[in-house]
Amino acid sequence: MTINCKGSLIDLSTPKVMGILNLTPDSFYDGGKYKNENEIIKQAGQMLIDGASFIDLGAYSSRPHADHISIEEEEKRILPIVSLLLKEFPEILLSIDTFRSEIAKACIEAGAALINDISAGNLDKNMIPTVGTLGVPYIMMHMKGTPQTMKSLNQYDNLIHEMNIYFAEKIAEAKKYGVNDMIIDPGFGFAKDTDQNFDLLRNLKLLEVHNLPILAGVSRKSMIYKTLNITPQEALNGTTSLNTIALLNGASILRVHDVKEAVECVHLVGAYR
Repeated sequence: MTINCKGSLIDLSTPKVMGILNLTPDSFYDGGKYKNENEIIKQAGQMLIDGASFIDLGAYSSRPHADHISIEEEEKRILPIVSLLLKEFPEILLSIDTFRSEIAKACIEAGAALINDISAGNLDKNMIPTVGTLGVPYIMMHMKGTPQTMKSLNQYDNLIHEMNIYFAEKIAEAKKYGVNDMIIDPGFGFAKDTDQNFDLLRNLKLLEVHNLPILAGVSRKSMIYKTLNITPQEALNGTTSLNTIALLNGASILRVHDVKEAVECVHLVGAYR
């Protein structure tokens, strides 16, 4: 499987790593960590050195009960950083973590490469048509509700079956609007409790029915630190363990805070295979 990023074909038959760079003050793990341009450049540069194929920029925290911010605030946080990183690293492939079509359009026009939407278009009816017009890869995640309400919306008769119906509908809609390159993200932790997250990880291969790349984002999440009774800061080893399972069960992209360890995980699973 390949995706077209700014004219270059990225082969996902060998899994790739997406580094997380949060520009928010309140993300669950690294919120507020990168406070100035030098720190942002340093972190992005290190992730590229460590082997990240993509850097995922987010300026709206999607942790449970996160504060809602305006479009203007999100744009003020993210757009200058897109320009900053492209000036410093002209070949960088920036993924934009947003559910707002206006932000997606502005960032792609500034040089970003793909859109990562936690709502798969549910929070902005213009998102999927906009991505189709922009002609960029689209990561569509499974979630119910919003970051503010999702924790109470984890009722399912059959989680995997309902997710497959959800993705089938979203893929059909995206194709209608001319989106050619799609990646599905099962949304670990989004409207799912710990048991459901592990059920999802165990059955990740059942999402391969869509014949699309699967992104797994378990990095330092509560399914790890609550299970082990530790903090997100102590959850790197647990993250590596679950990243290994995700790769063995079909993940094509690992979205992580810690790139070096994830790249090593990809190499070791490749050698095992």
